[in-house]
Amino acid sequence: MNIKTKQTYYKLFINGEWVEAQESATFEVVDPATNEVIAHVAKGEEKEATLAVDAAAEAFKTWSKTPARKRANLMWDLYDKVLENEEELAQLITKEAGKPLKQARLEVKNGAEYIRWNAEEARRVYGTTVESTFPSKRLHIKKEAVGPVAAITPWNFPFSMIARKISPAIAAGCTIVLKPAEQTPLSAIKFFEIAAEVGFPKGVMNLVTGTPNAIGDTWLSDKRIRKITFTGSTAVGKMLYKKAADQMKRVSMELGGHAPVIVFDDCDLDAAVKQIAGSKFNNCGQACISPNRIYVQESIIDEFTEKLEKMVARLKVGHGLNDNSDVGPLINASGLEKVKSHVNDAVEKGATVVTGGEPFAENGCENGFFYMPTILKDVNETMKIANEETFGPVAPILSFTSDEEVIEKANDTDYGLAAYIFTTNLSRSHKVSEALEYGMVGVNDTLLAQVEGAFGGVKESGIGSEGGPETLRDFLESKFISTTI
Repeated sequence: MNIKTKQTYYKLFINGEWVEAQESATFEVVDPATNEVIAHVAKGEEKEATLAVDAAAEAFKTWSKTPARKRANLMWDLYDKVLENEEELAQLITKEAGKPLKQARLEVKNGAEYIRWNAEEARRVYGTTVESTFPSKRLHIKKEAVGPVAAITPWNFPFSMIARKISPAIAAGCTIVLKPAEQTPLSAIKFFEIAAEVGFPKGVMNLVTGTPNAIGDTWLSDKRIRKITFTGSTAVGKMLYKKAADQMKRVSMELGGHAPVIVFDDCDLDAAVKQIAGSKFNNCGQACISPNRIYVQESIIDEFTEKLEKMVARLKVGHGLNDNSDVGPLINASGLEKVKSHVNDAVEKGATVVTGGEPFAENGCENGFFYMPTILKDVNETMKIANEETFGPVAPILSFTSDEEVIEKANDTDYGLAAYIFTTNLSRSHKVSEALEYGMVGVNDTLLAQVEGAFGGVKESGIGSEGGPETLRDFLESKFISTTI
């Protein structure tokens, strides 16, 4: 990678060049498994953010006119090159985000699939001819790239989120400026090194790491940026949305979630437990679609809890680079404190710890931000964990009796990203999935992050979607052309 030997230092990528930040300012990247500094990264501010927009705006003049086939071919090359560097990317994800290596490898593959999908869609941007009322007129609707795009990505999936935002933008003919999360910039830097090797024109993709407010505010106030695409918290999303409204910038936002899981007594219980455990503890529970409230029908709640406990007991906590690790650390100290506060609040209000319930500090994990995989039972709606996104390895179990009751409880939140149902009753699966106020519903399925599907939420969980058949829609404008002949 672009490293000064012995210094582990990384630069910004602007207009096809690796450049210093002003006054060579840097910030530290910490391994959450050890709490040790693993890199220093250039700290960009307003100046660098503006230079990136300068480059993207100039490159847009030619990139937007570049034939779709040529754009697609470059993206195919990028896809191949990402897979060639899969192991290095996965190692970087594990070091900066703490994610177990086997999960990091899957993230790289998933991100690569978004690049491939959008490369295929680049050649499928179709216009429309409309029959006019007047014989002398010819009416056309032409699709054109929105313009330069600013992307801001989170730390929990530091590579796949970048691929999901950059690939549809460049496929549509947009150029892009990217700010990755300051906790996890290393996989983003490697991605840009790969893109530079592939040979994308200067200015098409630009990377600015550094101060979030300075970079974000610069891009929001610059009229040349025509669209903001963001994944992160609902609070930050609302702030960006308000500022984007000053210039009527387009926005796509995938925000927070509080996913309910509904386990009916007619489900395949073993299959349900396996899927819920896999989804809940993947990435240490740090996923916006992670199960947050597990509603189990009263008649099977004891059996479900017992089976889930046995499943969780097999999970190994440890540094992500250890081959046998299933659960890594939380991202930082504040993430760990939030999990502890949610569990403590639940216990104080009557919840029972089935397993876990405390930080993990053994076998080399003494200095990291580890928390034991935890199951809570006797959870109710008065507890923080039933109302706030925990973003940690805690599975709270709540009971219900009827379909109507659980639908009402599941919908009783401002969030609307993902929900899950487990049942073998076809009629019930249709009725409940249609009644749930969520952008995505998994029926006997917790794997929602699929490139073929539209990933996005409703209510305060976001605007727009990523992936699926309409993946390029939010990066295109419709131009109406009326011609008199």
